[in-house]
Amino acid sequence: MNVKRILIASVIIWIISTAYGWLTCGCLFNWVYELEPTRLWETPEAIQNHMIWINSLGLLTAIIFVSVYALLYKGIPGKGIKKGICFGLIIWLIGTFSGLITMPFYMTIATTVVIYWIISHFVLSLIIGAIIGIIYKEK
Repeated sequence: MNVKRILIASVIIWIISTAYGWLTCGCLFNWVYELEPTRLWETPEAIQNHMIWINSLGLLTAIIFVSVYALLYKGIPGKGIKKGICFGLIIWLIGTFSGLITMPFYMTIATTVVIYWIISHFVLSLIIGAIIGIIYKEK
């Protein structure tokens, strides 16, 4: 495994994921968090108090994401960007889609929010997968 490329890719996808989250959840689609029930969400002020943890865990998640890519590298079909997109799709199917699809059945949460999360994470998984595919290459 190429540790230098893992760290570079991790920092880049962490930055892009953070920017994507701010742009989508914080600006463009923040209306979904106003759908009932709203008592589930922390206030913006409370979220600001947790930013060090949110960012630290985001970076840790990015490192894990890229490390799993590096670990499974030879088994992922395709080359370069296609390999990364394939990995992003696989992770989305296993993680996000399977984790969120049943959420409205056992949690009091707006179905629109869950659909938004599924679509949003699909787009993000493909983007960061493509980035990893471009950056991380084994020799």
